[in-house]
Amino acid sequence: MAIEVISEKPIGMNELRQELEKIKKRDKGLGFRATRTEEYLQHFSTLKNPEELTKKLDALKIPRLREIHVIKIIDILPTTVDELKVILQGYTITVNSENLKKIIDVVNKFTEEK
Repeated sequence: MAIEVISEKPIGMNELRQELEKIKKRDKGLGFRATRTEEYLQHFSTLKNPEELTKKLDALKIPRLREIHVIKIIDILPTTVDELKVILQGYTITVNSENLKKIIDVVNKFTEEK
């Protein structure tokens, strides 16, 4: 029996943490890997309201910036243009310097507010 992938959707660390909580309640516990993942997420996933930051980044209307890129930016929260460039190097996307600066400004303002 072959497994067929119906759809793929990227999720951020906060959403993954919520899904693990649902699984934990449903199954009365987590397996080894899921427990380790939960520990990692509790340590590194500190953003309380990622949906708001997603809306702010989407509002910039940056060409070629897709949902997967926005999620990765929110997961890592780069504070400089150089850090953002390193994150986006893993994808086949080019964003001009002006737009990179806009993204960093939004991320920095959002993290300062919280």
